Amino acid sequence: MKLLLTISLVALAMILLSVGVIFRKDKQFRSQHLSQSAAMRERGIGCVVSEDRKARNKENKKIKINDHE
Repeated sequence: MKLLLTISLVALAMILLSVGVIFRKDKQFRSQHLSQSAAMRERGIGCVVSEDRKARNKENKKIKINDHE
């Protein structure tokens, strides 16, 4: 009984979550990448990869790893 209830609740949740995608006009998922967000670009915030790339280019250095034994 509990298994049937759990399966039906999960199925209902999946159906309700997919309604937005199915009936959307452009039929595309919105990008979840931080640098693709207009609000984040206005604030000057990017993803960690692009921020790291900017910092490395700005300093023109690479991270050096020294082995201390």
